[in-house]
Amino acid sequence: MGPTASGKTDLAIDIYKQLPCELISVDSALVYKGMDIGTAKPTPEILAEFPHHLIDIKDPAEPYSAADFRVDAAQLIADIIARKKIPLLVGGTMLYFKALKDGLAEMPAADDVIRQQISAEASQHGWAYIHAQLASVDPESAQRIHPNDPQRLQRALEVYRSSGKTMTQFRREQQFQRQSFPYHVISLAVAPKERKVLHQRIEKRFLQMIDQGFLTEVTALRQRADLNCNLPSIRSVGYRQAWEYLAGELSYEEMIEKGIVATRQLAKRQFTWLRSWPKLHWFDSLDQDLPAQTLKFVEQALI
Repeated sequence: MGPTASGKTDLAIDIYKQLPCELISVDSALVYKGMDIGTAKPTPEILAEFPHHLIDIKDPAEPYSAADFRVDAAQLIADIIARKKIPLLVGGTMLYFKALKDGLAEMPAADDVIRQQISAEASQHGWAYIHAQLASVDPESAQRIHPNDPQRLQRALEVYRSSGKTMTQFRREQQFQRQSFPYHVISLAVAPKERKVLHQRIEKRFLQMIDQGFLTEVTALRQRADLNCNLPSIRSVGYRQAWEYLAGELSYEEMIEKGIVATRQLAKRQFTWLRSWPKLHWFDSLDQDLPAQTLKFVEQALI
């Protein structure tokens, strides 16, 4: 686990080389085909040598939820263990990790009409306005969800408008569907100790993505009639800003700046999740002895 640009994939591959593992991606953007550069997806060569489950399993027009991930990952874990190997989950979508371990509360199904209404309001007034709307009916969810997290803001307000109940009420009234997670879990996190180092890595990687043809990738997505900026895939960090630039809504410089800022905000949210994660063991991305230290810790924990 860890924030974006922290080196999770490289460390997972180092562990894979030494232990009988199979890799499971825990990333809400890597599931989508054709979204490669902007998601920092491992290259085809790396994936051929170090296969990852749950990469390139969905078209960008198709939804993929935390509940979907929970079903898929639980089945994969069982299959991998049956093959007498170790499931090694790697990624930064913290809600997926939590859904897998703790289950999810049942919520109303998505309502496209209400969702589009909220998107229109956000386009007119901004997401801070949507956050204020949510705070007026569900202050606990508003406190938990960052004003710059449009996907979760939209969903929380949609739940209330479609059902008359807040997301907080649903969580209180319904028992989590906790099917016991019958596995010994070792939770590892990797990140640079200095936040400014992570920010530098985020900026460098975003600029590299531009050089690698990220805008060409998004241009190809924009040419599809079935894709739009309200889909979860296109709302992914970086893609939304590139989409707005290509639509003439942002200048090139604004797109770069907003893309980097949005990625930093994502990392901040990931750190918030990680700070409350139980029994989490941290490692420094910049430690020269990182692979050996991590492997030693894992081997001792497996005994």
